[in-house]
Amino acid sequence: MVEPALQIGEVSMRADVSVDTVRYYEKRKLIHSVSRTSGGFRLFKSHTVEQIRFIKQAQELGFSLDEIRDLLGSGSAEECQKVRDLLGQKISEVNEQIRKMKAFKKTLSHHLTACDNELEQNGQNANCPAFFEIKRGNK
Repeated sequence: MVEPALQIGEVSMRADVSVDTVRYYEKRKLIHSVSRTSGGFRLFKSHTVEQIRFIKQAQELGFSLDEIRDLLGSGSAEECQKVRDLLGQKISEVNEQIRKMKAFKKTLSHHLTACDNELEQNGQNANCPAFFEIKRGNK
């Protein structure tokens, strides 16, 4: 059975992106139109909608468009190795972000405890210790 082709407006609506985004992804060779109508309108396969959704999700997770193009490759052994390396690199980046976030959470918790203690001890006469520590550059 022949898959019905979609015009660019339908693709953009279904993928929840602008028509300009669809054109840009096509220009960057992330997606491909299959043909044009006699009026010159681009036609896309219906799976293009899922490809665009994948691209947007990957971008939100920190992948560049060049990296995403690698993920959308043909799946050969060479490409699989590149994708494997890229995924390993992204996991390392995520782990580093998690480490930094945990350290920042620890700092915030320290300030919260200091504020709670100051308010408990001095009530309305409290001086915010977090403000003074942050201003001084202390932990």
